[in-house]
Amino acid sequence: MKILKTGVLLIVLSVLLVLAGGAIGGQNGLKIALGIAVLMNGVSYFFSDKIALKSSGAQPVTREQVPRLYAVMERLAAKASLPVPKLYVIPEPAPNAFATGRNPQHASVAVTEGLLELLNDDELEGVIAHELSHVRNYDILISSMAATLAGAITYLASMGRFALIFGGYGRSDDRDRGGGLTALLTIFLAPIAALILQLFLSRTREYSADETGARMVGQPFGLISALQKLGAYNQRIPTTSVSPSTAALCIVKPWFGGGTFSSLFSTHPPLADRIAALREMTIVPSR
Repeated sequence: MKILKTGVLLIVLSVLLVLAGGAIGGQNGLKIALGIAVLMNGVSYFFSDKIALKSSGAQPVTREQVPRLYAVMERLAAKASLPVPKLYVIPEPAPNAFATGRNPQHASVAVTEGLLELLNDDELEGVIAHELSHVRNYDILISSMAATLAGAITYLASMGRFALIFGGYGRSDDRDRGGGLTALLTIFLAPIAALILQLFLSRTREYSADETGARMVGQPFGLISALQKLGAYNQRIPTTSVSPSTAALCIVKPWFGGGTFSSLFSTHPPLADRIAALREMTIVPSR
């Protein structure tokens, strides 16, 4: 059901992109929309991991530098039958972590120095299992595709608003038949709908990674404790390295100082809800 739900959301986003292109610019708009989607998806597919790691200042680390991190990662990767991702450490006191990469063979996991200092072994295991679950479920690719489609829709709507200001839409007979009204509604409503769908997909994948990670470890308590600590510390320590564009990948929403976004428009579910869902899990021990 989770895979089906994700597929339906991506299809709806794609259809919304096509409809926006068609409503704003007719057949030409449709072609432009498809072209933008293909181009941006291609860039996202091959380069989103490099962009995320570069923008956060993540540095590759060896087993000798962080033996504890490697030990946890190698044990869980073997348990999940996954290749060991490339490991990075971000010189950042705010505790956080994220995974990136288009598939398990090209995956990377980055953790901050603050996370390694803050968490005990059980908590670190819970966080790494969560990130490996994102890799296993292809969540990074799915989220990148959703962000790309939503971004293309927003870009098209911006083009439509620009055209509206400097010349309006199409022919007068199109407007008389309601085409102009459809285009106007699309310009303002399509980006909002795309954002809501993208946020819903992102939140769904976080719940799924929590559950999959807890089952990978065999119990949810390490992850629960880690989320409690990360939530508390990220409310006090502003994030300086991770960019807002990479924040959606992090296990908890980073705090950048100053004001905060409403939870209604957050890429992450409320931590209290995630912890409650983990507490309600039933895990049958393997024999």
